[in-house]
Amino acid sequence: MQAIEIGIFLHFFVGLFATVNPVGIMPVFVSLTGSMTPEERNKTALTTNTAVVIILVVALVAGQHLLDLFSISIDSFRVAGGLLLLSIAFSMMSGKIGEVKQNKEEKSESAIREQVGVVPLAMPLMAGPGAISSTIVYGSKYPTMTSTIGIAITIVVFAFGCWLLFRSAPLIVRFLGQTGINVITRIMGLILAALGIEFIINGLKVMLPGLV
Repeated sequence: MQAIEIGIFLHFFVGLFATVNPVGIMPVFVSLTGSMTPEERNKTALTTNTAVVIILVVALVAGQHLLDLFSISIDSFRVAGGLLLLSIAFSMMSGKIGEVKQNKEEKSESAIREQVGVVPLAMPLMAGPGAISSTIVYGSKYPTMTSTIGIAITIVVFAFGCWLLFRSAPLIVRFLGQTGINVITRIMGLILAALGIEFIINGLKVMLPGLV
């Protein structure tokens, strides 16, 4: 595999990590699984990340077809996705990411559901609009079979890493504390803002070639 393709997958992985911010989600995971046994908590972590893989791979494979169905150009979607990522990034840097990713109605509904691994952990906290947008944009930008398989493998590797984080979530949250998690969240927000601006610029280059 060429070095340039590995760079694409690494770039996608970093962007996905910044978008999802699994370190910032760990306290939510701990609170939602606080009454579970260690075995049930591990099963929930597996369910969550399996659902994330399914959602993002479906977005990767079928995303372009959905855009074509609604006659939406990938460049328009790239700009919209970039604006969405910027919105999430600003919320992360201001410490309000929880309000963006999960509203009060979703939180109250999910509290009474037995399977919290899918809702709200997988959707919308992890495989939310930002992660789905990034996946569709990368899939459309690199449509070859090799790139698609590589991006899918990157999603699996990302989910595996999140699964490992969630399995050790109680220890990590206790070690980092709320201050440490807030610092990491703000750094991820800064990276995500840069990624969002890149999406917007790349989209505008095609839509408005005389402007950019």
